[in-house]
Amino acid sequence: MTPLFDAYIMVDWSAAAKPATGANSIWIGVLAKDARLNLQFQAVNPDTRLKARAFLEEMLERLTKRGDKVLLGFDFSFGFPAGTADALGLTGDALPWAAMHAHLAGKVREKPDNSNARFALAAGMNYAISKGPFPFWGAPARDQVSTLSSKKPDFGPDALLPEYRACETRLRTAKLGQPKSCWQLAYTGSVGGQTILGIPHVHHLRANNDRMRIWPFETGFEPLGAEALDAVDVIVAEIYPSIVKAKAEPGEPLDKAQVREIARHYSELDGKRALAPLFGPPDGLDTALIPKITAEEGWILAG
Repeated sequence: MTPLFDAYIMVDWSAAAKPATGANSIWIGVLAKDARLNLQFQAVNPDTRLKARAFLEEMLERLTKRGDKVLLGFDFSFGFPAGTADALGLTGDALPWAAMHAHLAGKVREKPDNSNARFALAAGMNYAISKGPFPFWGAPARDQVSTLSSKKPDFGPDALLPEYRACETRLRTAKLGQPKSCWQLAYTGSVGGQTILGIPHVHHLRANNDRMRIWPFETGFEPLGAEALDAVDVIVAEIYPSIVKAKAEPGEPLDKAQVREIARHYSELDGKRALAPLFGPPDGLDTALIPKITAEEGWILAG
């Protein structure tokens, strides 16, 4: 049995408000076949999100044009806890995940200088949801307003929305890492800013590629077979690079090492026929969770 994918592109995203390279910036790792059909790794470090998206579009076109099947991973949340779209009033025919993606794509305005208004956007969503500083949190002093605080709000049992998605709760319970909540906008390990500014780019890539699918929303939450890729060139998945231990080489940013090692990890699993099952529910998952996972929350490709 041949691997599902020919190339693995892993993206460490950034919510930086100005062009940035090096540590804590965008790193894209590409593990793809060379002229001799051997997998070779290369990393690029674009200094803005717009440049990163342009690189991805060009690379995907080049790889798929030669017939490659590509796994594209991003290290931010693809969805929010179940009930978020409804709390924002995003009603209509679209599924909650699609409504949220379209909503953020319509709100985020990327600029060539990488400046962004993620804190103002979060404050506005907090107002729509709770009229107060909930659920997004983690703003520096200059961005704090009545609907956005630096401190974490109460996510007790009576909260309007939970702190974590089902996938984060499972990873934390299984001691497979400490993924942060998508509501956290700043401080160590935060993913909220990257999520707000990353989802619009996933939305753009998908809207301009009819042979791309976002897992598990468009593929179903089930093991991936080769037949599922008959009419699909690119599967986009949410990743959590910290599930793999990455040791940086001398002078190498950890972010670069992480995209390299997670790309190799998925490639090795794929070669052992162990990647396909990860696209389905893990053993022991409460099946009652699956509808909300596929409709709104998404899942992390971990294993």
